[in-house]
Amino acid sequence: MRQHQQQQQQHPQLLKMALHSQAAAPQQSSSAARQPTIVTLNANQWRPSQMHGGNGSAATGSPNKRIPSSAAAAARSNTSRGSIDPSSVRRSNPLLGIKIAGAGGPGPARVFSLDDFEIGKKLGKGKFGRVYCVRDRKTGYICALKVMDKKELIEYKVEKQFRREVEIQSNLRHPNISRLYGHFHDERKVYLLIEYVAQGELFKVLRRKGKFNDVRASKYIAQMADALSYLHKKHIIHRDIKPENILLGLDGNIKISDFGWSVHAPSSRRTTMCGTLDYLPPEMVEAKEHDYRVDIWSLGILTYEFLVGNPPFEEQGHTATYRRISKVDLRIPSFVSPEAADIIKRFLQHSPEKRFPLEQVVNHPWITKNRPYWNSAAHLG
Repeated sequence: MRQHQQQQQQHPQLLKMALHSQAAAPQQSSSAARQPTIVTLNANQWRPSQMHGGNGSAATGSPNKRIPSSAAAAARSNTSRGSIDPSSVRRSNPLLGIKIAGAGGPGPARVFSLDDFEIGKKLGKGKFGRVYCVRDRKTGYICALKVMDKKELIEYKVEKQFRREVEIQSNLRHPNISRLYGHFHDERKVYLLIEYVAQGELFKVLRRKGKFNDVRASKYIAQMADALSYLHKKHIIHRDIKPENILLGLDGNIKISDFGWSVHAPSSRRTTMCGTLDYLPPEMVEAKEHDYRVDIWSLGILTYEFLVGNPPFEEQGHTATYRRISKVDLRIPSFVSPEAADIIKRFLQHSPEKRFPLEQVVNHPWITKNRPYWNSAAHLG
């Protein structure tokens, strides 16, 4: 059973993004509550390619999977179907080139409030709030709206982590990374505008199929490697790669989501133990410093889980799991292809310096062998 691990933050602070503005304010009437102060983040492109139909998601989490032990991780659970019919929405992008307040550059500024959206059914529910499928009344554009309670963020001492997540994700532009378009807040809530990804969590697809074949798995791993390489060039470490934090679009491409454990670390090595137990690298288990190469280790765990159906070091107790991780006690089933086994072993090196560079993944034999079949539904299985 997968467990989130963390060192609790000892310095609770109010969100600088006006999180503390009226966090303890009494509830007001509905008319008063719908007069939010607008605070938006950089976003001058909206990508509609993933936003049509299906069990959409915005990285809210699912039941019956890794069990969170931290308050922050508990916010991601229980996805369900959205109510707004995305097939009725424009397929073109009506907001391309429009400047959102605070984004800089030319063009008129647009700010958002709750009144700008038609609210659909919940996509997910977590400890700190809910995620809804929403439609922009002005453009008909569908996205996800994550609603979080200020008091709970402060109570569980995760407001600093939340602020960091917003700051990091709002500046990312990659086809395999979920977009955060902006945010606003009112007296009691913080609202995040997030890309709607139609098929939801890859975890659910994996559990339904049991495991992926080489064609599907290699496609996802190649996309993951490219996205992680992009993050690392920006000095960002994700630190919580797993199927629950990967979304699947209708076009068959994946998007990394949930940057709750991410950190911007341009020069220093990190010491905080965080992430999900089955995906922890040896340096975290052994309480050593870590850097961006923890994500390469996680990519190896992910590759194994895609092909086998469960993580390689999973055991009943934490101690046994820690021991196997520390020893890199890797047992690859015989049905895994030699090329796939090779890339898994290259990722899962005890020494971070020996782990397979992400830039070389695209040319690995497992990738090149399966690439011609990535766009064939028959071969994806």
